[in-house]
Amino acid sequence: MTIPWPDLPTAVADEIIGVLDKGVDQDWSRQAGDTAWTAWQLLDHITLAVTGYAGLLIARPDTPRYIALRTGNDRNASIPERFESIKIASTLLSHTLRVTGPEVRAYHSWGTSDAAGFSAMGAVEMLVHAHDLTRTLNLDWTPPDDLAAQVVERLFPNAPTDQPAGLALLWGCGRIALPGHAQFPRERWQWYGEVR
Repeated sequence: MTIPWPDLPTAVADEIIGVLDKGVDQDWSRQAGDTAWTAWQLLDHITLAVTGYAGLLIARPDTPRYIALRTGNDRNASIPERFESIKIASTLLSHTLRVTGPEVRAYHSWGTSDAAGFSAMGAVEMLVHAHDLTRTLNLDWTPPDDLAAQVVERLFPNAPTDQPAGLALLWGCGRIALPGHAQFPRERWQWYGEVR
């Protein structure tokens, strides 16, 4: 079942917040997976990225550049408050997608994209970084196939089709190897954001 693109960011946010909440009492100052961030910094990164995608669709800069909008959390914010920020960011992106026409294009360094592409990008940020966090928090979780399938189809045209979508997403983002498909070096993976 395909989720409407405007509904995807909030559906993904609900999923990841529900999973990450199981580790709310753990130490979030630890490094998150193989990233350069601590677990709480990675939550802030998710908020910034998802809010930024809404901002790019709204501002549509006429030169290839990121927008000046910067958002983040209070360094002293609790983990539940950071979850709240992700929920706000995903809702902002969802509302922006609803009012963005199909002809609209906005800059991203990995391909000028449309509303569907930015919805998929927001989903990648949340799903893949939630996986980084669940590994750190020792929570057994993989991005659900029903949330990952259309994201993989939209942004990772070379992803394996013989694997579940959640695993294909992790492979596309350089997180795992799959049978017959070597793991991308972390610094070399990227999605294909251009409208096809």
